[in-house]
Amino acid sequence: MDFEDTAEEAKFRSQVRAFLDANAKRKDPSAVAGYRAGHDRPQALDEAKAWQDKKFKAGYAGITLPKEWGGQGGTAIQQVIFDQEEQNYQVPRGFFDIGIGMCVPTIGTWGTQAQRDRHIPATLSATEVWCQLFSEPAGGSDLAALRTRAVRDGDDWVVNGSKIWTSGAHYSDWGILVTRTDPNVPKHDGLTFFFLSMKSPGIEIRPIKQMSGAANFNEVFFTDVRIPDSQRLGPVGAGWKVSITTLMNERYTVGGFGPDATDLLELARHVELEDGPAIKNKAVRDKIADWYLRFQGLKYTKFRTMTALSKGATPGPEASIGKLVSAPAMQDLAAYALDLCGMSGSLIEADMPMKDTFQQAVLYSPALRIAGGTDEVMRNIIAERVLKLPQDARVDKGIPFKDVPTGPR
Repeated sequence: MDFEDTAEEAKFRSQVRAFLDANAKRKDPSAVAGYRAGHDRPQALDEAKAWQDKKFKAGYAGITLPKEWGGQGGTAIQQVIFDQEEQNYQVPRGFFDIGIGMCVPTIGTWGTQAQRDRHIPATLSATEVWCQLFSEPAGGSDLAALRTRAVRDGDDWVVNGSKIWTSGAHYSDWGILVTRTDPNVPKHDGLTFFFLSMKSPGIEIRPIKQMSGAANFNEVFFTDVRIPDSQRLGPVGAGWKVSITTLMNERYTVGGFGPDATDLLELARHVELEDGPAIKNKAVRDKIADWYLRFQGLKYTKFRTMTALSKGATPGPEASIGKLVSAPAMQDLAAYALDLCGMSGSLIEADMPMKDTFQQAVLYSPALRIAGGTDEVMRNIIAERVLKLPQDARVDKGIPFKDVPTGPR
């Protein structure tokens, strides 16, 4: 494992810092920002678009994308370096991760040159915002169990059904959509992939109010929505193969957000227990030490991924391992922090110690155990692809989707 930048990487990091110093304000080192902090402010999207356009014009959007797609043709480690440095500045983030991290690679891989030219630069500059229309109410974590139908009608496809947990659908211009076009074949074989305007007639978007008070997710309903066949990505029936392109990129797009052991240490310096400051309590110090070791393990696991990227290699299963460990760890840490605060831990107030960082984390951290693949999906990936354990029994394997049991009859 290599912890140092190469000469070329150090030069690139210096260029990135110069750009950020000239265009953004450094964060207060003691400040802690919650997951997607401030996204519900009316002006937040406009601010994020302005910052993304500035990055695009400076050549820091689409760093790893091929130049023929409108990207920079850079290396994966250059993207890692930019992300590392950007985290140190007060800039809006999180609005365009799905579009740039997942939708653009899918269009770049499966779209025509005309589609790339039309949509990729507009997405990189935030002129267009994208969402991902995958999950369904009856599908759970099994994407291939989707039921949204697309039926061919001349040069169009007519779509009926619904999607759920669609992040950013309420402010997106376009979306990628996987549908079922043939229920008479096994579930993975009857899917077809499209992209469409989120302003298409027949689309209804209903925000889902979260217990944190935010509404980042949505239900999306399709009633006789017409999509031109020219907006199909991949062959008819090859939607699962196209979806894999999206899902492979999702593992690197969805990550952990929020407080860690260092933030818990800072909280302990401000909380008073019956026997004095929490930082002086042996049991509290033991807890902080345990979490520090766990988060250090995650940190060095990420360094393995970075080392692979730096050498031009393909990372291994680190993304699945890191996600499986980090989301539950952050959830447990945030819950402990609230316990440490006593009855005041239930308050979401700006004048609380560390503001309301841990209160917000308790509310949003369960979502991180679902987004980008549930804990159970991650365990299956590690068990089957890393440990080479036998696959789970599948009652739907090899039978037409229309004949798959759906519950008691």
